[in-house]
Amino acid sequence: MKKTTLAIASLALLASGAAVAQDFTAGSLLVRARAVHLDSANKDSTGLDLSINNKTLPEVDFTYFFSPNLAAELVLTVPQKQRVYAGATQIGTLKHLPPTLTLQYHFNHASGIKPYVGAGVNYTRFSSVELLGGAADLKRNSYGLAFQAGVDFPLSKNLYLNVDVKKVYIKTDVIAGGSNIGTFKVDPVLVGVGLGWRF
Repeated sequence: MKKTTLAIASLALLASGAAVAQDFTAGSLLVRARAVHLDSANKDSTGLDLSINNKTLPEVDFTYFFSPNLAAELVLTVPQKQRVYAGATQIGTLKHLPPTLTLQYHFNHASGIKPYVGAGVNYTRFSSVELLGGAADLKRNSYGLAFQAGVDFPLSKNLYLNVDVKKVYIKTDVIAGGSNIGTFKVDPVLVGVGLGWRF
């Protein structure tokens, strides 16, 4: 995934010199579609060595510009089904829906390339939790910080190639026998590549 991201970014750098970019202004809207690879940190205090599988998932985001440099991004996807493991043994599945909102600063570049950094909050809703045949459960809601860095490469007047990396903090309590037995931290790194359309 990292090699693919670097290759696409290099091609975009070569192509962007000839691209006709349009400046972002207050009220500009950038809509992106990305393929994102989720790589979970998989840390827990339960003693069960819990983990979920890594996966590639679809993502859509909407970035609204308050000025040429300041913007807010809302990141959305559909509920994602994950396998849950204790060590090497699968003990069940779950779904999670993790919308994220960040405030971004976009840097200007003469070629039209727009690097950016962002920070914000993530809310994750866990659902369809099936663990150990119903013997274990998870707290359904998680709130945490999110950080990102990325760059938009102009391909034409209103079309951009995007590369984006996010670190999102997601955790939940694990419940068994009616008692909290520890915390499971997903805390994934998400590496995304996609296209953005400026409106």
